[in-house]
Amino acid sequence: MNITSNKVQIKDNTQTVRIVSRQGVFISLFAALICVSSFWTIPLIPGLPIVLKNLVIVLAGVLLGTWRGAAAAALFLLAGMLGIPVFANAGGIAAFLSPAGGYMIGYVAGALAAGFIAGTPLIKDKKPTLMYTMRIAAALFIGFAVILVCGSLWLLYLNDKSAEPKAAAGIFWSGIVPFIPGDGIKFILSIPLAVTLRPIAACYIHPRA
Repeated sequence: MNITSNKVQIKDNTQTVRIVSRQGVFISLFAALICVSSFWTIPLIPGLPIVLKNLVIVLAGVLLGTWRGAAAAALFLLAGMLGIPVFANAGGIAAFLSPAGGYMIGYVAGALAAGFIAGTPLIKDKKPTLMYTMRIAAALFIGFAVILVCGSLWLLYLNDKSAEPKAAAGIFWSGIVPFIPGDGIKFILSIPLAVTLRPIAACYIHPRA
């Protein structure tokens, strides 16, 4: 009986190690995709090209679930902080102090929020219900929104800490409104992508569910 129990325990431990290893691979893979997407732009709006980076980041949060997408975003930021050329502009600590710094911190916060709202991907979600699709859509929307809000708050801090309420509101919305058309398109496209890919991701990162 003890021998059988030990064999079962060893088998469970081995499977757990494999799952954790796969999760690490997927986190690293999405970090690499985020790095590459930093240089992907679509010139849809003159003077304000649509970047795909935040799309990949929010999808990472929803596809990997809970904290894993945020870990991928954090790994991307760590690489840039160390001077690895993964940012579209200059890297290092200075990048976080620039006007784009708030959006960069928002990448982790947005992926984390989207991941926890979406929850752990499950294989059974191959046949999504309406409620499930609405939850995934909400997770994606919140993910995009958190990134924009973090960026706008940082812009407000940098521009004028003592601005009058009306001026402060103008500064705040200036960091959100220009990105709404592009993010709206990415949001719409991300819903079918997330619903389709989550069960596939679950096969590798959470096969027991």
